[in-house]
Amino acid sequence: MRTIELILEDNKDYGTREAFNTLRTNILFSGRDVKTILITSSVAGEGKSTIAFETAVGLARTGKKVLLIDADLRKSAYASRYTKETGLTGLSQYLSGQLELDGVLFATQIPTLNVIFSGPFPPNPTELVGSSAFGELLNAEREHYDYILIDTPPLGLVIDAAVMATACDGAVLVVGAGTVSYHTAQRVTEQLKKSGCRILGAVLNRNRRGKHSKSKYYTSYYGKYAENQ
Repeated sequence: MRTIELILEDNKDYGTREAFNTLRTNILFSGRDVKTILITSSVAGEGKSTIAFETAVGLARTGKKVLLIDADLRKSAYASRYTKETGLTGLSQYLSGQLELDGVLFATQIPTLNVIFSGPFPPNPTELVGSSAFGELLNAEREHYDYILIDTPPLGLVIDAAVMATACDGAVLVVGAGTVSYHTAQRVTEQLKKSGCRILGAVLNRNRRGKHSKSKYYTSYYGKYAENQ
């Protein structure tokens, strides 16, 4: 298994750190049966990939063994955003039978965090994530990790996340403040419910982007979101 260095942002302000700590703690208290967690949103730009990545890093830094899977086979930003490595192999090549797991699994500078990137964009992403190979991957790897976090394409745009949700123990919905309407978020919630996947909660993400500053993410976590709507 090859080791790569991730680009980590460790200079977060207090509010951002506490928000991610809250999300991490809620996941830790979700129950021992919750190991495979899908993270999705309604539309692009709500911050789900940042939240998935930071949550995986946070869990790993507590000593939990974590596998982060970039399952957005359509428009992933992980390889360019979180590492300087190029030409990375990934999930699409594993699911299509081109590579074995060891060829797409990467260790990182955090000893308990491994990553599977999305890989080259395939012509049939929905078929790949809906294949038996995806479910078998999660079932096999749950024996080796405390948590497996799966970052998916926005469910309000494509069906991929709902397909993957059938193989997951729980889901977290990221809602960008001022980005989507209540009705859109509710429609996505209903799609997740129909998949039979337990909805662990929702993250309200307030992304403040200044003209000359880096993005800062302020998140709030609402447990059992779907049950209370």
